[in-house]
Amino acid sequence: MALTHSLGFPRVGRRRELKFALESYWSGDSSEGQLQDLAAQVRHDNWQVQKGLDFVPAGDFTLYDHVLDTAVRLGAVPARFQADEAAITTYFRQARGRAPGGEDVPALEMTKWFNTNYHYLVPELADDQQFSLNIDEQLKHIREARAAGFKVKPVLVGPVTFLYLAKQREGQDQRLKHLPKLLNAYSQWLDKLAAEGIEWVQIDEPILVTDLANDWQNAIELSYQVLSEAPIKILLASYFGTLGNNLALATSLPVAGLHIDAVAGRAQLQVVDAAWPADNVLSVGIVNGRNIWRTDLRQAIESLKAISERRGNQLWVAPSCSLLHSPVDLAQEDQLDAELKSWLAFGVQKVEEVQLIARALNDGEAAIKEALAASDAAVAARQSSSRIHNPAVAKRVAAITGNDSQRQSGFDERIGQQRALLKLPAYPTTTIGSFPQTPIIRGLRRDWRAGRLTEADYRAAISQEIEAVIREQEALGLDVLVHGEAERNDMVEYFGELLDGFAFTRFGWVQSYGSRCVKPPIIFGDVSRAKPMTVEWAAFAQTLTDKPVKGMLTGPVTILGWSFPRDDVALQTIAQQIALALRDEVVDLEQAGIKVIQIDEPAFRELLPLKQAEQGAYFDWAVEAFRLSASGVADDTQIHTHMCYSEFNAIIDAIAALDADVITIETSRSANELLDVFREYAYPNEIGPGVYDIHSPRIPSVDEMAKLIERAKAYIPAERIWVNPDCGLKTRRWEEVRPALKNMVDAAKKLRGQAA
Repeated sequence: MALTHSLGFPRVGRRRELKFALESYWSGDSSEGQLQDLAAQVRHDNWQVQKGLDFVPAGDFTLYDHVLDTAVRLGAVPARFQADEAAITTYFRQARGRAPGGEDVPALEMTKWFNTNYHYLVPELADDQQFSLNIDEQLKHIREARAAGFKVKPVLVGPVTFLYLAKQREGQDQRLKHLPKLLNAYSQWLDKLAAEGIEWVQIDEPILVTDLANDWQNAIELSYQVLSEAPIKILLASYFGTLGNNLALATSLPVAGLHIDAVAGRAQLQVVDAAWPADNVLSVGIVNGRNIWRTDLRQAIESLKAISERRGNQLWVAPSCSLLHSPVDLAQEDQLDAELKSWLAFGVQKVEEVQLIARALNDGEAAIKEALAASDAAVAARQSSSRIHNPAVAKRVAAITGNDSQRQSGFDERIGQQRALLKLPAYPTTTIGSFPQTPIIRGLRRDWRAGRLTEADYRAAISQEIEAVIREQEALGLDVLVHGEAERNDMVEYFGELLDGFAFTRFGWVQSYGSRCVKPPIIFGDVSRAKPMTVEWAAFAQTLTDKPVKGMLTGPVTILGWSFPRDDVALQTIAQQIALALRDEVVDLEQAGIKVIQIDEPAFRELLPLKQAEQGAYFDWAVEAFRLSASGVADDTQIHTHMCYSEFNAIIDAIAALDADVITIETSRSANELLDVFREYAYPNEIGPGVYDIHSPRIPSVDEMAKLIERAKAYIPAERIWVNPDCGLKTRRWEEVRPALKNMVDAAKKLRGQAA
C-alpha cells in the first residue's frame, strides 16, 4: 500500500493571519502571547488540512524563516545579536534588525532559496563557530501535533545544505571545517527526536540537485554515514530538479528513504527507482508543489503503477517540494470563472491530489472514478480552450530578429548623450521606484475596486498622492525622481491586470519573506498589451518637476518568474511575449517625454537553472527578452534595471550582456560583498550599490552610508556610481523613509564635497 505525506505546508494562514499577527506584534499592538496563540492555531489548521495523509510535517512552521530557525536551534547566532534579552527579541533582531525590545542592529543578509522567490536569512558563521542545540520550540510543535492525533514527521534543513547556504564572515571561507561539530549537534538532535518516539524524520538536502564539487559530495557522504547511526529513520529529501551527477552518491547513502522531485525532475523517476534499493522507501513528488495547475491524475497514476506494484508500502506519494510555494486553498476563490478554476489546485487541493493518487494505486482507479473523470475533463478542456492562444501574438513572436534586441549605439556613445541631457551631479541619487503604500493609499484602491469611490475621484486622489511624493523628493534633494507607484498594488500583479493572458486570485497569497506575501498572477494564455499601462501617471509626474522622473516597469523575466506560468509552452516563449508588450510601453514612455526608464529584473538570477549545463540556454533567452523590451528607444534615453537579494556574482557576464545603462543592486545587507566581482570584472556601465537596507526599519547614519559608497569606489570608478536604497520603499513607513533618504542624500553630498 503506497503511503502519503507532504514536505511542508504554507504557514501564513488562509487569510494571511500570521502576517497580520506579526505586524501587530512588531508595532506593539499585541503581545508575544497573542502572537504565539495565533501561530499555534495556524499550525493546527495546517495539520487538519493534511489529516488524511499518513505523515504530517512538523517543524516546517516558522514565525519568519525556516533557515533562521535552524541557525537558532543550532546556536549559530552572531555575536552582535547576543544580548541579555528574550529569545524572540534576538530572533527578530536577526531577521529585521529591530524587535519590540533590544537595540537596532544590522540584520542578517537575505537571499533567494535556490531558484524560488522565497527569501531566507543567510546564517553567519564565526571562524571558531560552536554549536549548542536547543530544539524546545520544535519539540513543542511535535507534541502539539501528536496530542491532536496526527502521525508526525519532523522536518529539518540538512547539515550540508545549512553549511552550503551559510557564510563565514571572518577570515578565509572554510565552512566545511565546521562539519564535524555540526554533525555532533545534528546527532544530538536526532537522538532527542527518537526519544520523543518519532519514527521518521525528513532531512532536506536540496543541494543534491545542484552541481556539487567533490568536497561537498564528500560532506554529504560523511554526514549520512554519521547520522544514519541515530535510532530514527531518515527520509532524505531533494527537490527543485534531478539528482544528476549526484545520483550515485544519493542512492548509495545509508538512509531509510529518499525523496525525489518527479515534476521538475520527471526524467529521473525510472532511473532513481532502478538505482534505489527495493527495500528502502522511495518518496515520489508527483504533484507540483510550485505551480497552481491541476495534476493530470491519470498521467500521475500511470507513471507510478509499476513502481507501486514492486515497492508496495515502500512507495510514498507526495508533492514535489514543500507547499510553502503554493497558495493555501482554491475553495476561497469565489470570483474566478468556473472554467479557469477547474484547471487549478492550491495547497489544500494538492494534498487531496496526493491522497487520490495513492488511493488509485492501492485500491484501483475505480475507487476514484469521479475524481478521475473530473481530472480528465479539466485536462481536455484546457488543451482545447480557445482562450489560451492568440494568433497575432504568435505571429509577432515569430517575426523577432536579432536587430530587435540591439540599442542603436554602444554604451560609451549613449552615456555621453545621456549625461549631456540629464545634467546630473556626481553620485546622482535616486530611489528604486516605490514609496510607502500608506493605509490611505490602500484604502483608496480598495474603495475604488469595491465601487465606493468613482473613477474620477480615485484618479484625483492618486494624482494628489503622486504630487505629494514628488514634493517630498524635491525637498529631500534627490536627483532623479519617481512617481511613487501609488496606483500599483504589486510590481507584477499591476502589469498582469493590464495585460491579456493573465488571471488573478483574491486569496492566492504566497510568502516571500517574513510577513511579506505576494499574490502571483496566473499566466494562462498568450500575453499582449491592449493599451499603455504606466504612461499617463509617469507623464503627469514629469509635469510637476523640472527634475527627471523615471518611468517604472517590471521586466519580462521578473513578470514571468513572479507569476504562475502556464506549463503548456516554453518559458522562453512567454518571456518573448511579455518583452514585446513591454517594448511598446517603453517606446510610449519615451514619446511622452520620459528619458529615464527603469525595467526591474530582480528575478533574473532566480530563474537560473540549478544545473550549469542548462544555464547557457537560459541566459540566451533571458538576456534577449530584457534587451527586446529595452532596445526600441533613442541613445539619449537612459535604461536602468534593478536586481536585489540574489547571489549574482557568478553571472556577471550575463548581467553585463543586458546592456542596461545603469544597474542598481543590493549590497547593504551583504556589506558590499556583492561588489567583489567588480574587483576583477571591468563592468562597463553605471552602478548603484544599495547603501541601506529597506527590509529593516533601522535608519542608517550619514557616515554609515558614506562609508559604503567609499567602499564601492574601490571597485567602481567614482564617475559611474549612483546612490540609492537597495530596493523599493513600498513596505516602509514615511517616518522611516524621510530620515533615511535625507541621510542618503547627505552622504552623497558629503562625497561630492570631498571630491571637490
